Amino acid sequence: MNKKQLINLGVPADCVAEAITCAQLAARARSDDAPRKMIPKVVAAPEIYLVDNIYGELAKAIVQHRANDVPFAEIDYESWGSDFDQESIRQIRNACRLPISRAAALMPDAHSGYGLPIGGVLGCENAIIPYGVGVDIACRMKLTVTDLSVETLAGNDPLKCRELDRALEKGTLFGTGQKFQRPHEHAVLDEDWTITAITREMRERAVGQLGTSGSGNHFVEWGVLTLSQSDLGLQAGKYVGLLSHSGSRGPGAMTCKRYTDIARAMAPAKIRNDPQLRHLCWLELDTQEGHEYWLAMNLMGRFASANHEVIHRNVVKLAGAEVLATIENHHNFAWKEEHNGRALVVHRKGATPAGLGDLGVIPGNMADSCFVVRGKGHPGSLKSASHGAGRQMSRTKAKQQFNWKQWKNHLKQKNVRLLAGGLDEVPGAYKNIHDVMAAQTDLVEIVAEFMPRIVMMCGDGSRAED
Repeated sequence: MNKKQLINLGVPADCVAEAITCAQLAARARSDDAPRKMIPKVVAAPEIYLVDNIYGELAKAIVQHRANDVPFAEIDYESWGSDFDQESIRQIRNACRLPISRAAALMPDAHSGYGLPIGGVLGCENAIIPYGVGVDIACRMKLTVTDLSVETLAGNDPLKCRELDRALEKGTLFGTGQKFQRPHEHAVLDEDWTITAITREMRERAVGQLGTSGSGNHFVEWGVLTLSQSDLGLQAGKYVGLLSHSGSRGPGAMTCKRYTDIARAMAPAKIRNDPQLRHLCWLELDTQEGHEYWLAMNLMGRFASANHEVIHRNVVKLAGAEVLATIENHHNFAWKEEHNGRALVVHRKGATPAGLGDLGVIPGNMADSCFVVRGKGHPGSLKSASHGAGRQMSRTKAKQQFNWKQWKNHLKQKNVRLLAGGLDEVPGAYKNIHDVMAAQTDLVEIVAEFMPRIVMMCGDGSRAED
């Protein structure tokens, strides 16, 4: 009998080893009482079988498990919007059951992830969950407003359009594991990367990947920013903007993996062995391991910020432009904050900080609006908002359901030129960004709207196959 079969019979996850041993003993003894028949009886009343020659050890393990298994007290969470898949709801509820959880919220772009749902916000007491931050630590947005004329995006000047295309194509690299052969320079590489073992190991990779953009939903694009009133140090009007979405690349992913493994090794068995909770294992901040992760996470945050800085520096220079203003924010990170008089570690996994007056960028998809927003500091959302439109289907389903023929005209009608991108990133794979924004009017106010015009993402070869 395997683990799944035993759990289906009611065996607690941390008693599976004893159950397997009992099943093996029963087979060797050729007992008339088959394990499939006996194990549910032992689970129901272990006290009766404590001295049984075959099932005694399992009975003792179950008794001990129940003695240690104090029921979780589930806290409430607030949510915005209603278009949620059942898995994301289950995931936020699981997060609310953790003994370290004190406050939680679900953003309108939420969809299932690992552990904490994407679009999930969780405030914990003296603890941090590596998967609550996410694999791509400090995945973030950056918008640069330039002095380029909006007419340059109209397509009337082929030479200028090619220059803008080339700036995106040469200014960064897309794809998993991509790195520059001639690395870029930035002060972040001069920081102390020996603060933890994993950051020390990752520094060489960071050198090559500084200024790269990754795969999936990461992008760099030119577009038109419409500022309806004077703000951001600019007059009302239309501007050419450069928008990017990327994070801490390989170093961030490996940091998450290393400290998730450590957190699992230190977690209570009932959490470590529970398939619904194993991605929510945490590190207490006052432990050596928790302190190390906090240092590593913040270094990854600075590296991700530097990554965007290099991308924008390269692309803007190649386009022959000047910078008028910039806006940027993390949306996969954890912050030490005070909420309702309590010190909390606030995890925003796919959520934008939206404290009173905070500026942020919330993108839609490759063909629809992106919004510059200012936070309203809503306490129920832990001063957070959505980080985008949010997926409404998996990447696999999108590739099965869509083809490029049905989206080429859509992109053309939207005046969007896609230089490269995957079929799993077409607009139909995402929720409607306008519905998402309408669901969070009490969380943010819209300052400006950005419309994509020339989009560069990681290609998956699907366009060439059409």
